[in-house]
Amino acid sequence: MGKGLMLALLVALAGCTTASGGFCAVSSPLRLSAKAVDALSDAEARALLTHNRKGQKLCGWRP
Repeated sequence: MGKGLMLALLVALAGCTTASGGFCAVSSPLRLSAKAVDALSDAEARALLTHNRKGQKLCGWRP
């Protein structure tokens, strides 16, 4: 997946809310393979961590 597309996906998922539910209803943890993680830019890695940390805090996701 291209870096720009990955970042756009992460940003879109990080702010999702709908009339039928909030973040926890529409999001899930983002888990990548080691190879995919190695290919992330610093900005993409920060966005992924922000998303997953938000899920840990709001939804009780476990690492």
